Amino acid sequence: MTASNANDIVLAEQHGPTCVLTLNRPDKRNALETATYILMNRYLDAALADPGVANIVLCGAGNFFCSGGDLLSLETRAALPVAERAALIQKLHDLVIRLKFSSKPVIAAIEGGAAGAGASLAFAADLIVAAEGSYISMAYVKAGLVPDGGGSAFLAHALPHQLAAEIALFGGRLPIERFAAAGVVNRIVPSGSALQTALELGQQLAEGARESQAAILSLLDGPDRESFERQLDAEKRLMAIALGSAEAAEGIAAFKEKRAPAFSRLAG
Repeated sequence: MTASNANDIVLAEQHGPTCVLTLNRPDKRNALETATYILMNRYLDAALADPGVANIVLCGAGNFFCSGGDLLSLETRAALPVAERAALIQKLHDLVIRLKFSSKPVIAAIEGGAAGAGASLAFAADLIVAAEGSYISMAYVKAGLVPDGGGSAFLAHALPHQLAAEIALFGGRLPIERFAAAGVVNRIVPSGSALQTALELGQQLAEGARESQAAILSLLDGPDRESFERQLDAEKRLMAIALGSAEAAEGIAAFKEKRAPAFSRLAG
């Protein structure tokens, strides 16, 4: 499998039968950028082609899984034509599709939290291990934006409508225990042990029938693949439009100025 450099924004390391992909921007809570998607896809290609890799674990460096897209980079994107905004969103969507429909099991190991597109990466996994005290949030609405990366599809598919609406419409942080109660999170473990638990699950999977696992994943994923990709297309279109809106401009400005956005002054 391809080795990574310690300075890369994504690290790829093999732990026994498991390929661990680590988002490596701890100073920015592992925020995503376009280069992240390129490296992730490169390492996924290598892991999926390597017969020595039985499964894949996603985690974040430091004490946080992933804070999602960098709002400051979104400000730059907002100045682009809609078609170019959509093309950049598609890079994220291509990665999410690769993860969700991987022929090898994918396990997300969450420490701290998973926010925005970071939550989408976690939801794309087949199994989720999360540390006590962690949370998931999709705060797009606080920046005048809409979920992308399959966020709306995952919420609608995995959760009751009212809980999905609470997460998306208010954009707050929901404790991981609520997701475990809804059946979305497989294990809640002590803080600092999410990766180790994920590796233990990976070892258990590796000792099983790998061809059977691949067939099972294809059956589990098959019924909703077409509808999932349609939803991604809808997200891409609406997010590309939203990025150029007055609400997004206010939301991003408020983030930069560390204040609450004043969306009400834009109404009417």
